[in-house]
Amino acid sequence: MLIGVPKEIKNHEYRVGMTPASVRELVHAGHSVIVETLAGSGIGSTDSDFVAAGGEIVGTASEVFARSQMIVKVKEPQASEIAMLRVNQLLFTYLHLAPDAQQTAGLVASGATCIAYETITSALGGLPLLAPMSEVAGRMSIQAGAHVLEKAQGGRGMLLGGVPGVAPAKVVIIGGGVVGSNAAQMALGARAQVTVLDRSTQALARLDKEFNGAVKTVYSTQDSLEEYVLDADLVIGGVLIPGAAAPKLVTQAMVKAMKPGSVLVDVAIDQGGCFATSKATTHEDPTYVVDEVVHYCVANMPGGVAMTSTYALNNATLPYILKLANLGWKQALEQDVHFLAGLNVHAGQVTNEHVAKALGYTYLLPEIAVANADA
Repeated sequence: MLIGVPKEIKNHEYRVGMTPASVRELVHAGHSVIVETLAGSGIGSTDSDFVAAGGEIVGTASEVFARSQMIVKVKEPQASEIAMLRVNQLLFTYLHLAPDAQQTAGLVASGATCIAYETITSALGGLPLLAPMSEVAGRMSIQAGAHVLEKAQGGRGMLLGGVPGVAPAKVVIIGGGVVGSNAAQMALGARAQVTVLDRSTQALARLDKEFNGAVKTVYSTQDSLEEYVLDADLVIGGVLIPGAAAPKLVTQAMVKAMKPGSVLVDVAIDQGGCFATSKATTHEDPTYVVDEVVHYCVANMPGGVAMTSTYALNNATLPYILKLANLGWKQALEQDVHFLAGLNVHAGQVTNEHVAKALGYTYLLPEIAVANADA
């Protein structure tokens, strides 16, 4: 198979779909890889690094899209990239379609087969290709929140861990999954006062055991959510319903009642955000203020630490890229029901139930899409 890796063009996105080491693995398996020039510059990988790994460097994204059977990216395709997709071409990347009607319409119109990292499942019930970026984003949320809490950034002027004689900041984390547990780990390490809210008693028990009681765990209800959010200095939104738009758990009225200078970091912004007042921002202009509350809603947080993120992502995606290349997408998905869960769009049809429901498309079962596809 001929695999193409374009340079990411989203605002301040420095990651790349494949590292030179991943390219070498694909070439070793008998495939060809073309990489857009400077695609790896954000992680310190030069064109010659990709050539040494057996890849071919091309000058433009249009050549990558025109020649490749499979496109491997990091972020969802931008409008100019969607316009270059074609019928029967395979796209493998993060998509986050449920809150993005424009992207979904473009992918449907393209006729391409689009597999989303974030909806692939595992036998253990996790999301193996989302997990590494959730780990990064969870950890980043605390350092970003700590920075924004500084007075010069619009925050309350608080040091996350306080000092002897002065209380630490109160950090409230909504969601006890991968984002939440990683955020809690960093916040606890910074000596903040940490509370995690979740509706899964299993998740709360796991966190209680993981942190030996040092993190306060609270069952999430309207009452408890309001109580802890209003008392917080920093709130991390880490809620996820795989494939679906994030629920708006923190209302506009709650934001208005929060302490002036408190901070909201919405890690769920890729799926539309879990705060009613959230709107996507960029690393170039990461924050805005609503009712004296500072919002940090960067939609590609892990892109800010591109080197760590790219290598962590490739550790997870490489086996799947190899399987797609070795078997073809049809056979790869037929053999693995968890991989099949990643199929979001195929040949003009929406094959993810949450996306179809959110955006008003007729839902086509992925099993049927695969069964009816040409080998």
